[in-house]
Amino acid sequence: MSSVDHSRPPGWRGLLDHESLQAADFLAEVLPRPLHTLGLEGVRRFTAPQPPPRITQVASVTEDAATWTDPAGARHSVPVRVYRPHDSGPEPAGLPCLLYLHGGGFTVGSLDGVDEVCRLFSVGAGCVVVSVDYRLAPEHPFPAAVDDTRTAHGWLVENAAELGIDSHRIAVAGDSAGGGLAASLCLDLQRRELPQPVLQLLVYPAVDDTFTRPSWTEFADAPLLGTADARWFLRQYVGDEGVPPSPLLTPLQAPSLAGLAPAHVITAEVDCLRDDAEAYARRLEADGVPVRHHRYPGVFHGFFTEIGTFTKAADAVTDACAGLRKAFGGAALPV
Repeated sequence: MSSVDHSRPPGWRGLLDHESLQAADFLAEVLPRPLHTLGLEGVRRFTAPQPPPRITQVASVTEDAATWTDPAGARHSVPVRVYRPHDSGPEPAGLPCLLYLHGGGFTVGSLDGVDEVCRLFSVGAGCVVVSVDYRLAPEHPFPAAVDDTRTAHGWLVENAAELGIDSHRIAVAGDSAGGGLAASLCLDLQRRELPQPVLQLLVYPAVDDTFTRPSWTEFADAPLLGTADARWFLRQYVGDEGVPPSPLLTPLQAPSLAGLAPAHVITAEVDCLRDDAEAYARRLEADGVPVRHHRYPGVFHGFFTEIGTFTKAADAVTDACAGLRKAFGGAALPV
């Protein structure tokens, strides 16, 4: 007797839960061909977020500029959006802080696209959230986004007292390209022999450029982001000629991950980036970094920030907030 479940659709569609299958069908209607075939301006129009719903209320949201002078004396500035939670009682040393980096293949994405998830983090983890409007490729190729991430973090550390945050309780997080930037920040701090964040929250991070692991083939035509799309985004970031190898571009290829911040790694089951992200989690663990990894079944790339669309997005954010609270309190990663 055959063990095949004929009630389930074939291929990756058979792995999706009901909400994700509905979302995939909708995407197939509005985007009948691969995303990258729209060209740069078309991709940006398609991915531009609608005005954020601002469902979750926080104490304040302000626009600011993170301005920082690097050790060589160069002055840098990057726009940021700062979310402050409601009064949670006295914090003599300042509130904990989460530095958040949006996704979008280093080419698209904006502060508005992650507005709701930043609000949820601020309330759920009881922290200030600083969302970074880093420069986008191809106008600003690698390492512009890495430089802007360094600038935002340096600004937080140097101005912690003025900002009302505790410089010893800063975490970093990001989704997709932003997850790759969060990982790169930790490696950059390692290289400069500076203190690590209390936690790196990496949501299906982009950490490699080899496109060799099985998920790149298995989910080559998955919803929203396929393998050809990912290759196109990488070309926007590094140019047709590429760039010299750098762990700040491909953290998975770093010689050592020892001493990096504890990591909470989130992956989606139906995602071409899945195996790279999970390989990074294993590398971190092998190099002695405390790691918690959670693969969410039945969902595809991009689910984490779509709070109103996927039940598992809310579950993942709630779980991440619990991990952040533990890290801000000095406790180990939850099992």
